[in-house]
Amino acid sequence: MNKNYFALIMAGGIGSRFWPVSRTNYPKQFIDFFGVGKTLIQSTYERFKAICPAENIFIVTNELYSDLIKEQIPEISDNQILAEPMMRNTAPCIAYGCMKIREINPDAAVVVAPSDHTIADPAGFIAAIEQSLKAASENNCLITLGIKPSRPDTGYGYIQYNEHTLASDAEIHKVKTFTEKPNLELARSFIQSGDFLWNAGIFIWSAQTILNAFEQHLPDMYEIFASGKPAYNTADEAGFIGNAYQQCTNISIDFGVMEKAENVYVLPAEFGWNDLGTWASIYDMADKDYVGNAVIPSEHVMMFDSSNCMVNVPKDKLVILQGMHDYIVVESNNTLLICPRDQEQSVKQIVNDVKSRFGTKFI
Repeated sequence: MNKNYFALIMAGGIGSRFWPVSRTNYPKQFIDFFGVGKTLIQSTYERFKAICPAENIFIVTNELYSDLIKEQIPEISDNQILAEPMMRNTAPCIAYGCMKIREINPDAAVVVAPSDHTIADPAGFIAAIEQSLKAASENNCLITLGIKPSRPDTGYGYIQYNEHTLASDAEIHKVKTFTEKPNLELARSFIQSGDFLWNAGIFIWSAQTILNAFEQHLPDMYEIFASGKPAYNTADEAGFIGNAYQQCTNISIDFGVMEKAENVYVLPAEFGWNDLGTWASIYDMADKDYVGNAVIPSEHVMMFDSSNCMVNVPKDKLVILQGMHDYIVVESNNTLLICPRDQEQSVKQIVNDVKSRFGTKFI
């Protein structure tokens, strides 16, 4: 196993679209949605243990979740948990993580990935990451993974690539454009063109290359985190980061760096990726009965004259549904959500309405 390979797992999100199961004090990355005995972050951590040494895996998260990480991944050390004092999007957390890792190993090649994705083909995922880490170690490039699209989906960003490739790897193509979530007509044209991929939000680069990119495209943020060089991996790190985050703008790595840099490449890949952004994505992946109901868990749920429903309730809860078709039924901590599957995008609005009426007690 290559000692220069590192992983930075991003685990700070709240996952409000999965409310009421996912809440501020216990968000979706710490939940076992499929009843497999592992939460999303535990599965992500296990995948990266096959790629790099366990001591080279770092998790960046909100400081609220540090204890949850220690509980779910007891082998991880305190120095491997990067506690953010506030939410500032992906650019600051990547700058922080890669600065810290470079101080440990100046030759580090780093894969940055969310904690809440699912991978149906772990072997294919590992092969794609190792291929990209090797290329990033040998070239001055920023690599992202692009998923070969199976349908014109408006829920993903898209990456367009051209025929130019890395000299050392003909499968890794130069990125031409990034496009935010398109409308359906535009998504269809992307699929027909054949040179667009879904943006998986998984990045691979050497620590030095990405920090050079920060210095060029986000110089103020670079200077903020570079000034903490003496503090990284010491007892002074937490205090420095608490001050640094107050100075950082809220900006994504895509907008702040990837859409501006000239040395961005993409590896087209297929490994059963799903970003689990909505209950619909859980429904798509879950086992279903002969009339299309996905019930997790199913021990005490009885369905009569009901079809194509997504049901997620506590395993000891007796639930009886009749005459329900194409609904999401979710219950957690004595909070019940029932909504039509085709109106799922309204869940975020529901959460906002609950906040305004009841405060954060139920969120």
